[in-house]
Amino acid sequence: MQFSAIHGLAEVKQHLIQSADTDKVAHAQLFLGPEGGSNLAMALAYAQYLNCENRQKDGVCGDQSPTNQPPGREYAQPDLHFVFPVCSTKKITGKDVVSDSFITEWRTFLAERPYGSLADWSEYLGAENKSLNISKEESRNIIRKLSLTAFGDRYKIVIIWHPECMHPAAANGILKILEEPPERTVFILVAHSTEQLLPTILSRTQIVQIRAFSDEEIVRMLIARIDTGDNPDLQQLQRIATLAEGNFQKALQLYEEIEDDSHQLFRDWMRLCYLQDYKKLLPFVDKFHKQSKENQKALFAYGLAMIREMLVHQSVDQLVEVGIEDVLQKERKLVRVQGQDLEFVVNFSKITNTATLEKMLHWFNEAHIQLERNANPKILLLDISLSIGQLIKRK
Repeated sequence: MQFSAIHGLAEVKQHLIQSADTDKVAHAQLFLGPEGGSNLAMALAYAQYLNCENRQKDGVCGDQSPTNQPPGREYAQPDLHFVFPVCSTKKITGKDVVSDSFITEWRTFLAERPYGSLADWSEYLGAENKSLNISKEESRNIIRKLSLTAFGDRYKIVIIWHPECMHPAAANGILKILEEPPERTVFILVAHSTEQLLPTILSRTQIVQIRAFSDEEIVRMLIARIDTGDNPDLQQLQRIATLAEGNFQKALQLYEEIEDDSHQLFRDWMRLCYLQDYKKLLPFVDKFHKQSKENQKALFAYGLAMIREMLVHQSVDQLVEVGIEDVLQKERKLVRVQGQDLEFVVNFSKITNTATLEKMLHWFNEAHIQLERNANPKILLLDISLSIGQLIKRK
């Protein structure tokens, strides 16, 4: 993967490119970023650039790759090593449950889903309900591999994905080599959170903070990734980006699996609740019940996104009243919706207040969780509808 394949995040790219070009590469780095972000993709691009023999402008690597190679083949470099969470299978058990036993599947996964999550990898691996982890045996493998002579690349690189899943024995097993690795060796740890990492691991790494994708970056990536034709529906893509909240893999899933009628459904639903039109509400609930679980969750996810925009919009209105212009300009930039979505936000905000929106926020969050737990969608939506009707009923 090249840096150019990752949209946006110019500040992070420039930092990494400069460190490679000036040969000031920290031997242990922690790429820390949100799920569905670019921390893994950035690690892959950085690893390629570190060992690139033909570095060009703006972080482009001009090395020629063989054509028609299998997916993930570009990650089969002799001095590039991967460690990632795995689990036992019918064929692989005991001490063989290590990354090397699943390396073929892993490289294909990287090619297909460089922004994938641990849940995506678990599904891809067919792990079902098994928990994935990085065993103590992995630390022994790392030490053994790094003791071997390099094949000629500038650096030996070890990418550890989800170090949060490391068994304490595995984490403790690499402390010494993480602090004092062999010459020209680089560790890149890719994580979403530091809470489950040992303090001794954190103290030995240089953190590279990687932000979530912006809505605009998500839209550009969707246009580049999917076949939208000559005239992509930008409003549809903008809604998806808003729902994805910086998670590109989630944006892809939303585009592929969810019908783009969340705005219409949510607007109709809120109108029925406001009018307390129970005669029409019951058929609406029946229609909701017949939809897929992903579409059902999408309605509440869209509702959460709209409530967020309403809260921001109401805060902007309050700033207008008190005349705090410098803060007001910053707040306005936080409003992410446009077109019909923005019109709905403005109109619905007129019949609600912060307390009302906070209650709805709580109900939608709970509904999303309950759907994950296979709650009855008809009862769930009807109960919330009646509660909202009482909350925002006409005076």
